[in-house]
Amino acid sequence: MTDQSAATDRPGAVPADPSAVQDALVEWYEADHRSYPWRETTDPYEILVSEVMSQQTQLDRVVDAWEDFLDRWPSAAVLAEADRADVVGFWTSHSLGYNNRAKYLHEAAGQIVQDYGGEWPRDPDGLSDLMGVGPYTANAVASFAFNNGDAVVDTNVKRVLYRAFDVPDDDSAFETAASVLMPEGRSRVWNNAIMELGGVACEKTPDCDGAQCPWREWCSAYETGDFTAPDVPTQPEFEGSRRQMRGRVISALKEYDELHLDDLGPRVRVDYAPDGEYGREWLRGLLDDLASDGLVDVEESDGETVARLQR
Repeated sequence: MTDQSAATDRPGAVPADPSAVQDALVEWYEADHRSYPWRETTDPYEILVSEVMSQQTQLDRVVDAWEDFLDRWPSAAVLAEADRADVVGFWTSHSLGYNNRAKYLHEAAGQIVQDYGGEWPRDPDGLSDLMGVGPYTANAVASFAFNNGDAVVDTNVKRVLYRAFDVPDDDSAFETAASVLMPEGRSRVWNNAIMELGGVACEKTPDCDGAQCPWREWCSAYETGDFTAPDVPTQPEFEGSRRQMRGRVISALKEYDELHLDDLGPRVRVDYAPDGEYGREWLRGLLDDLASDGLVDVEESDGETVARLQR
């Protein structure tokens, strides 16, 4: 990855105008994403419960526990009145990790009732005053309940930013890049979307094409084939080299407005031969895939195939 200074206003290769990047990610997320019940609510209590439960437990396993918990204690007021031993016992029986998180959740519910009169703080600073609620959880609740959070920066988001925009492995650089990219006033959908991107398309072993990653057009890793990251120190194994070849097509078409098939081929494979195994038919297959994904345009001009990036 490119070595960039963390002190710049836009670390790495974050676009000067991020609007196209923003629109692409939000549209991708809103078209299709994993369905979790806490994504369908803006109740801060319900969201806090989901955030605390998911700190040590896979999301798919959290669903049943979350629903059972809310059936038993449907509001902060009800939880505050509960016997703490019952709450801790629930945590243990559902294998949700450290029991002190159940204790803190019970105490936070008591604070909401006793100190805040049942009204929840609406920003990360205020939410951080609740027992056991750290900066990350406070920001999540502010974002998803009140659409009033900062840009989230977790391990998945760092991986995305490092790969896509060459953001250096530095906490302040990640925070700056994440803040620049987040559309103003849209923390709810944005933070959900970028975490979904890291959890579905840009995992440690990425699934760029299978998950239809919306940032392939801009992504440094997709272009270069280098998918290392702060939490992926060695190059992950892929199912084959087709992803790398697709990245080279994107890279070549970024450099030139358009290319004929036989001009593009050698820039993708050094062993390109028009009538060979890796020739026109093979390259046209790559281009058809990229066209189907909305990344390139392919047309016939004067009997020759011409490719260009879709704009």
